[in-house]
Parts: sequence; structure tokens; C-alpha cells
Amino acid sequence: MVWKKAHELTLMVYEITKDFPKDELFGLTSQMRRASTSIPCNIVEGKARGSSKDFKRFLLIARGSLEELKYQILLSKDLNYIDEEKNDELQDFAKEVGRLLNGLMVSLDK
Repeated sequence: MVWKKAHELTLMVYEITKDFPKDELFGLTSQMRRASTSIPCNIVEGKARGSSKDFKRFLLIARGSLEELKYQILLSKDLNYIDEEKNDELQDFAKEVGRLLNGLMVSLDK
């Protein structure tokens, strides 16, 4: 479930960054795409490691990438690359991914 939501968030980021200024291609566009992609990639890689300890470590990395992305979304709004409505939508979706990540980490501790 968390991987699927993280994947959807990545698709949303790719979609919105298509309209960013071309001079951001190697700046904010690239950073947002890398951060968003890092989230599901780390979930998958951590799961493939085979131990709960390794899985949790990769989930922590995914959560770090998620927090980075949340700031980049805010920055995009403040630079007027996205409007308030799109910011709210992305932030809410990112928070949901964060809740799912946290829930999965808690379940690994049990």
C-alpha cells in the first residue's frame, strides 16, 4: 500500500514539473523528481534486503526523501510554479505517504 501511494506521488511530481520553467530542468525539476523517485525505490530496495532492520533503515531514508520533497513543493508554490490548490493537493498526498511509512515502521518494531 505505501509503495503504491509513493509511486502515485512520484507520478504526480513528474506531471507537475513538466510545466516548470526550462531553466529549472537541472535545478528544482530534477531535485523534485529525484526525491520523489527515491521514496518508492527505497521502499522496494529495503523490502528486498530480507531483514526487518534493513527494511526499516531504507524506510527512514524514504521518509527523509519525502520530507525533502515536501519542502520542494512549498518552494515551488513560493516561486509561483504551482498554485495554492496544487500545493495543498501534493502536500496532503505527501502527508498520507508519510503516515503510511510511519505505520509500516511501527509494525516492523513489533
